[in-house]
Amino acid sequence: MTSKKKKIGSHNGIWKFFTSVKLTVFVLLILAATSVIGTLIPQNASEAFYLQKYGEVFFTLFRGMNIIDMYHSWWFLLLMGVLAVNIIVCSIDRLQRTWKIIFPEEVSFHPERFSRMDSAHRFTVEKEADLLEKACRGLMENSVGTVSVQESDGGIALFAERGRWTRLGVYVVHVSILFMLIGAVIGGMWGFKGFVNIAEGDSTDTIENRDGHGHIPLGFSVRCNNFSVRFYDTGQPEEFKSSLTIIEDGKEILTRDIIVNDPLRYRGISFYQSSYGTASAENIRLKYTSRDSGMVYEKTLSFNEAIRLPESGGKLVMDRFVNAYPFKGHNLGEGFVGRIVPDSGPETEVFLSVRFPTFDKMRQGQFAFEVEGFDKKYYTGLQVNKDPGVWYVYLGFIFMIVGCWITFFMSHQSSYIHIIPGQGNTCQVLVAGFAHRNPQAMKLKIEKLAEKIKDFK
Repeated sequence: MTSKKKKIGSHNGIWKFFTSVKLTVFVLLILAATSVIGTLIPQNASEAFYLQKYGEVFFTLFRGMNIIDMYHSWWFLLLMGVLAVNIIVCSIDRLQRTWKIIFPEEVSFHPERFSRMDSAHRFTVEKEADLLEKACRGLMENSVGTVSVQESDGGIALFAERGRWTRLGVYVVHVSILFMLIGAVIGGMWGFKGFVNIAEGDSTDTIENRDGHGHIPLGFSVRCNNFSVRFYDTGQPEEFKSSLTIIEDGKEILTRDIIVNDPLRYRGISFYQSSYGTASAENIRLKYTSRDSGMVYEKTLSFNEAIRLPESGGKLVMDRFVNAYPFKGHNLGEGFVGRIVPDSGPETEVFLSVRFPTFDKMRQGQFAFEVEGFDKKYYTGLQVNKDPGVWYVYLGFIFMIVGCWITFFMSHQSSYIHIIPGQGNTCQVLVAGFAHRNPQAMKLKIEKLAEKIKDFK
């Protein structure tokens, strides 16, 4: 039995390694540094993004070290595992001594320890020793707890304490950190993050993975019944809202409206409103002005419908609608891409911007086209998250709050009163006490206790 204790105890090299505070500080610093890197370098973006932003050399380095998916990398999980083992071993190593303090085989105290305290109060009380002892015992029982009595130096020593269990506060904090680490690992390994765009009236049972590679099945379908958006006078969106329905085994299970920061949750999966856009457009209403004559014309057309332009301008065909159109490094947003087909000569591509109606004037063509309006069908952009470890994290936060409250606002307190009978009906009294945390508050408490004893009649 003794050899086993030595093997796993403080003399064991591995055990001492994991009980080191230096290891704790080192791991925390590494985790903090890697978290900064994970914040500065976007996680789970597309390969094209990294190649464009960092170049092939750094992209190869980042991918080899798993920096682009850092929080799921083996080395990051290993660091959290080392931290967890460090916390567990440190707690076990110190818990044995703490446990003996909290649950002693016999409550005992040493009067000489209190008599040597600089903060001890010594004074004389004009009262018989028996009556004073009875009054002091009642006072300590009401304010502290059970009183132990023993004879000491020709007098009576009274001792009471409270809050031995508060020494466990630091271990509650340790448990909270372990719960958070467990929750993070579970969420990282069995959770997912993705996104999906669903047009009004459409449904889907899969989402796209956040890294843009592959799809994740949901196990049920989600349908966008309707999408609505309200704008400020400036044209900026004020609020956008989606009506979603969960469909499972062909049955509508749940229907709910969601807005930003008010998600729909089902079977541990959360659907957040994150974006929107135009899924399709039809019945395009155009206004076009002739550069030569100044005449203004209006026309409504559909995709792939060729319309004859006046003044021998050829034909106009609208090919498609786009949600984004790049132009000299800028995104012009929504618009229509079409072609002008002259009676002779090559075709000319035109882009008609919805956000910038007069954009086509820059083309310097025979006609300048503007989009007057169109019938649109929205899509809702949803961020989809599943984190099965979130409840462990929440539980960890609760333990953290409770543990910090115990650790910083509560303490193990001991109070001591020594009564020595003097001449006549007088007694010499010593009042002292200590606390393992916040000694200043305990000092004030002892001062109040001494003042109450001095007022005994």
